[in-house]
Amino acid sequence: MNDKNTTGTEAWNETEETGRIKVAEAGFETPQSREVSKATIARLPLYLRFLQEENSKGKTHIPSEALARSVSVSPVLVRKDLAAVAATPGVPRKGFATVRLIADIEKFLGYDNLSDAIIVGAGGLGKAFLGYEGFKNNGLNIVAAFDCDEKIIGERISDKPVYAMEELESFVQKHMIRIGIIAVPKAAAQSVLDKMVGAGIRAVWNFAPAPLIAPKGVVLKTEDLAASLAILAGELCRVREN
Repeated sequence: MNDKNTTGTEAWNETEETGRIKVAEAGFETPQSREVSKATIARLPLYLRFLQEENSKGKTHIPSEALARSVSVSPVLVRKDLAAVAATPGVPRKGFATVRLIADIEKFLGYDNLSDAIIVGAGGLGKAFLGYEGFKNNGLNIVAAFDCDEKIIGERISDKPVYAMEELESFVQKHMIRIGIIAVPKAAAQSVLDKMVGAGIRAVWNFAPAPLIAPKGVVLKTEDLAASLAILAGELCRVREN
């Protein structure tokens, strides 16, 4: 079997037979280190957002039917998803204890334990990421940026330092960073990924429009903004036609 894995917009390391991943391998902790489907993982933040909103309104219990309506899926699927997360099952006719389920999902996703990350590319997109405090609510703390532009090396962006690429390996190893974000042009993306992996990064969030290749054991997720925009534009055209 090839020891490399290519990635597109659905870019998680997964087994060919089940299409499922072990979240623990991505640097996140799960109580049982279970294999969980990518679709389930994608829905968990949506459940969490709804639960937080309902908790702020004073709702102590949330039935699976309400969670299902919030993300347009079936109650059966909600209960199946939460079986991999919730420490206690829902109560008949009442549902899941809101505060407890919030804590369970946050623990499962690692949101209760901030993970430090670095970003390579301190241009427009990189600056936006460095200034966005909302990542901390999802367990991600970007601590530094790296770039090859001498004009910004040594500067601070949103109080985060910008270092030269030559310092990436030592910084990652010294601070035990395991998550990296790529926000560089397409031509440089694979080289940046290789440097991250060589330094010890084990999970990479890629925003370069490039089909990168990562070695086995490295989780790679690519966000193709151009493809998303094309889908949005196509949907808009169909709406206008109707």
